Amino acid sequence: MGKIIAIANQKGGVGKTTTTVNLAASLGVLEKKVLLIDADPQANATSGLGIDVESVEIGTYQLLEHTASAEDTIIKTDSPNVDLIPSHIDLVAIEIELVDKDQREYMMKQAVQGLKDAYDYILIDCAPSLGLLTLNALTAADSVMIPIQCEYFALEGLGKLLNTVKSVQKIHNTDLDIEGMLLTMYDSRLRLSNQVVEEVKKHFSDMVFDTIIQRNVKLSEAPSYGESIIKYDASSKGAANYLNLANEILTKNKAEV
Repeated sequence: MGKIIAIANQKGGVGKTTTTVNLAASLGVLEKKVLLIDADPQANATSGLGIDVESVEIGTYQLLEHTASAEDTIIKTDSPNVDLIPSHIDLVAIEIELVDKDQREYMMKQAVQGLKDAYDYILIDCAPSLGLLTLNALTAADSVMIPIQCEYFALEGLGKLLNTVKSVQKIHNTDLDIEGMLLTMYDSRLRLSNQVVEEVKKHFSDMVFDTIIQRNVKLSEAPSYGESIIKYDASSKGAANYLNLANEILTKNKAEV
C-alpha cells in the first residue's frame, strides 16, 4: 500500500515544486514507484519533468471534476519509475466549479484512493494557497511535508498552515500526519540562514528533517531544461541533498532502501 504525501505551504517561492519534482526523481532512482500529482495551476512540476504544459489535454482538472478516471490522467515521464498527473492553467477554475458540490473537499481522495496499490509513494505538489485545491490534497494525503526557506519571513504564516492542518485532521482526515518540515535554500555563509535553522529546530525539534536543502545553482537551472536535478547533474550538491532526503523518508517509513 503506497503512501500519499502532500507538499504544502501557502507561501510562494519556498521550494515546494523543486522539492516535489526532485524528491520524486530521487525516490525513483532508489527503485520506488512514484506518482507525482501536479495540483498547482502554474503547472511548474509538469514542465519541470519535461512535459509541454500546452499539450496537456487530461490532467488534475479532469481528475477533480471526475470527468476522467485517475488511470486516464497518468502519463509517463523520462525520470525512472516516476509517473505524472499533469496540470494546466485550466485548474484555476476548479475552486469555483467545486464550491457548490457535495463532498467537495474529498474529490481528490475519491479519485486517487484506488492508485495506492500501484505506487510506493504518491506526491502532491500543492498550490501556494490554503484554498480548496490544497484542502483536497490534505484530505487525500496520509501526511504533509512543509518546506520552509531559510529566510527572514520563514516562520510567518506557518501558524496559519498548521492550524489548517489541525482543522483538516479534525474534520476531514483524522489520519493526516506531519511527515516533516524541510529547511530549503540554506546558505551556510549567512548568519540569517543559521538563525532560521536554530529557530525552527528549537520550536519543532523532531518534526524537522535532518536533511537541509542548500542553495545550489544547478537546482535553479534544472527546471529550465525540463529535468530533475538527478537527470540534470547527479553529481551536484542539490542532487546529494534530495537523495539524502529520499533516504531519510524511506528510513522514517521503515521502507527497504
